[in-house]
Amino acid sequence: MAAKRGGKPEFTGRVVADNRKARFHFEILDTFEAGIQLTGSEVKALRAGRASLGEAYATVEKSGELFLINAHIPEYFAANRLNHPPRRPRKLLMHRREIDRFAGAIQREGLTIVPLKLYFNERGRAKLQLGLARGKKLHDKRAAQRDRDWSRDKARLLRDRG
Repeated sequence: MAAKRGGKPEFTGRVVADNRKARFHFEILDTFEAGIQLTGSEVKALRAGRASLGEAYATVEKSGELFLINAHIPEYFAANRLNHPPRRPRKLLMHRREIDRFAGAIQREGLTIVPLKLYFNERGRAKLQLGLARGKKLHDKRAAQRDRDWSRDKARLLRDRG
């Protein structure tokens, strides 16, 4: 993400995995970028465009380190016996103050750290976009679905009218 003056950073990377359901199930309050500690075969699998963040989440361990849990990066078959376990916990690289902020938000407010995107930045480094999120209630999800359906129908009506 390239930094922009006075606003949010703009995204300029190649997306490998996108957690599209996260925005439906959670209300994203803030986003952060984190590095991710990977093995060689994991990087090769990501460059091939294979990963899934669907059931993944991040957690702060007792040691004060941030880990990505349950993200699926499939085996890279050309690595043969030097492969990695597909769902191993992966350490996330962030500044101590940011990790402490996450830990405080989780304990005080009951928030969740949700991975949103896994991508390569302009320098070729694997990065993970994390969101500090609060779970949506069922009625919020229904409202989001209703709005999405209405906008789709409205676009269809306008397109048909000319």
